[in-house]
Amino acid sequence: MSAATKLLDRLELVKQTGPDRWIARCPVHEDKSPSLSIREADGGRLLVYDFGGCEIGDILTAVGLTLSDLFEKPLAGSGSAGGYVKSHSRIPARDLLEIVSQELSLVAIIVCEWLDRRSVTEADWKRFATAAARIQRARDHIHG
Repeated sequence: MSAATKLLDRLELVKQTGPDRWIARCPVHEDKSPSLSIREADGGRLLVYDFGGCEIGDILTAVGLTLSDLFEKPLAGSGSAGGYVKSHSRIPARDLLEIVSQELSLVAIIVCEWLDRRSVTEADWKRFATAAARIQRARDHIHG
């Protein structure tokens, strides 16, 4: 069974948005419309991102999977002890730009909500801080 099938079979409101791309309802938070983005990358590995801010570990736990289930083949260096060798591969610039674009869109939405309400909720602030951290990690990855 492919990594995509393993995950998609456990999600609700799955909709294919393109070749090797889907959206679905996040199993962690109350999701009125699908916020979970799933993409199958080279080698059958899955890239999963929740626009609602849920962490991948929480998402996988909610559906009874582990991080290794997102890969078609074991990662290089994985053995019976479950240890992993750090990869020296780089994230493609296109993927980094997609991540940054998604985070900036979210930041723009939050800022508009703040301006309309003239107040900031703790949840908004935490998600804003998460977006800033993810953008910084993307920047750090580029500068390696």
